[in-house]
Amino acid sequence: MSKLKKANILLPIVAAIFLWIKTDIVYKTAFNIKIENWMQEFILLINPASFLFFVFGVSLYFKSEKVRNRYILLMSFVLSFVIYANVVFYRFFTDFLTLPVLFQTNNFSDLGDSAAAEIYWSDFVYFFDVIILILIVRFKPKMVNFKKTTRINRRAYFLVTAAILFLNLGLAEAERPQLLTRTFDREILVKNIGSFSYHLYDIFLQSKTSAQKAMADGSNLIDVENYVRANYVKPDKKLFGVAKGRNVIVISLESTQSFVINSKVNGQVITPFLNDFIKDSFYFDNFYHQTGQGKTSDAEFLVENSLYPLNRGAVFFTHASNKYNSMAQRLNENGYYTAGMHANNKSFWNRDIMYKSLGYQQFYSATSYNITDENSVGWGMKDIPFFQQSVDLMKEMPKPFYAKMLTLTNHHPFVLDESDKLIDEYTSNDKTVNRYFTTVRYTDESIKEFITKLKESGLYDHSIIIMYGDHYGISENHNIAMGEYLGKEVTPYVSVDLQKVPFIVHIPGVTDKGKGKLISEVGGQIDIRPTILHLLGIDTKKDIQFGEDLFSPEHHNYVVLRDGQFITDKYVWAGGTCYSKETEEAIDKNNCTKYQEKAGTELDYSDKIIYGDLLRFYDMKGNEKNN
Repeated sequence: MSKLKKANILLPIVAAIFLWIKTDIVYKTAFNIKIENWMQEFILLINPASFLFFVFGVSLYFKSEKVRNRYILLMSFVLSFVIYANVVFYRFFTDFLTLPVLFQTNNFSDLGDSAAAEIYWSDFVYFFDVIILILIVRFKPKMVNFKKTTRINRRAYFLVTAAILFLNLGLAEAERPQLLTRTFDREILVKNIGSFSYHLYDIFLQSKTSAQKAMADGSNLIDVENYVRANYVKPDKKLFGVAKGRNVIVISLESTQSFVINSKVNGQVITPFLNDFIKDSFYFDNFYHQTGQGKTSDAEFLVENSLYPLNRGAVFFTHASNKYNSMAQRLNENGYYTAGMHANNKSFWNRDIMYKSLGYQQFYSATSYNITDENSVGWGMKDIPFFQQSVDLMKEMPKPFYAKMLTLTNHHPFVLDESDKLIDEYTSNDKTVNRYFTTVRYTDESIKEFITKLKESGLYDHSIIIMYGDHYGISENHNIAMGEYLGKEVTPYVSVDLQKVPFIVHIPGVTDKGKGKLISEVGGQIDIRPTILHLLGIDTKKDIQFGEDLFSPEHHNYVVLRDGQFITDKYVWAGGTCYSKETEEAIDKNNCTKYQEKAGTELDYSDKIIYGDLLRFYDMKGNEKNN
């Protein structure tokens, strides 16, 4: 009997094992983490252990049993909440939380419907182990040891914890060399060092990047500038300046992916107006969004600056005070009146601050529109009244103007009044996917109304109209329903293909009346800035930008996504695998090596510009400014 009494388990170990098991279950059920071999499976299994044993092991140094127990219960709840927060975030964004995202508190009040749609009543199971732990502390079963440990036992405990940590890091480095220095994918970090250690590493990165701006100087721009100059492509001679002096209307199509174009659901056309409109436009069908955690704001950042967004958080929040050489600023220099138009709170995504840094002369936010309960749904004003009222505002703007418009109705969770539904919902077991098609159809109708009103106002013939999808609407968490709709399995290759978004350039008198063109150049949102400026006859040769004019004969068929995946005219790099576009099958990774290096270089240079606020050292004459 005496031996059995000694064979009990320390409460910190019980708490750590509970969370360890829960974390492993979450890995397998809530996160779509790709496992390629038994080694990755083993690393995924052990990676939460060292962190959990360390956190709960701290309690071994507390003399009071009551304090020890309270600490353990508190840590169990806090860490369970961290897991659950990641689960809810992952359900929509297919990504993991970062520290900058948590600082985006201005957005929280506007996230109500989207957040509620991703929280289920069954989620209480994520805290079930905490309840069990409370019961253990309350009733003190004999198999659990609540007593203070000896110094020797504590040393042994932490030696084992350290051994697990070094085993984890060693195997992770062997499986993924330079894991902590050359990783753009948070899934790879979570897969190798664990979700909890990933958050610690994220905190380290945050402190590191905060110091970069203070230590930066003009010399940090030299390599970046040389790279940009070497990769500059000349504009198409025939199209350069074809829209010179026209009003510029840029429309961000919320959550619109390319698979809806020229497609049907339940036998009904999803985008009847856009299907016709692209015939009178330059339409790019191999165009990708490149956003990160900032989603719509990241798309805006790409369009304005031709720089990549950050891998963590949203630039609109983390670096709103930086110096930028935006498209709006270039248009200001060329006599344009520049304005942002978005019928939402001005502080959402920190736009009221960031738009000033980008050089907008005016921001038409919610206070500029007549918003009522009748003309609103979901995230705010419906797209049809938004476009109607926006045209009235445009008529009063000085000419020529640049207006960037952000639509709202086709936003997750894709809720729409019955009276506004122009097609039936899709029929699958996934309500989010089912509703998506109805809100896309509504936005399509709103664009039709907008073009009609532009013509009636007399603005149409004197404008160039650009539309782009800002980011995906259907995340990878809905692959089963998407596979049903597409009629094929959503593989990593197909998943990347679904990141295509529409890019439409409509120039009245140039592309209309059957003069439109389907263009299959591989491109992305980073290419929009030089493409628009060149159409307006504005040279960008001295600009620091990573995009290329999509109409240039020298344009490269290449686009890199924020997570390091990339697409060329021949290859797709997705999920750590190189695919042939011709066969859609995996091929030798060496085919993708040179493009991987290019992707890493561009993302790294762009990050350095943002973190170091390097454009403050650069002027448009191409000279380095004095510090």
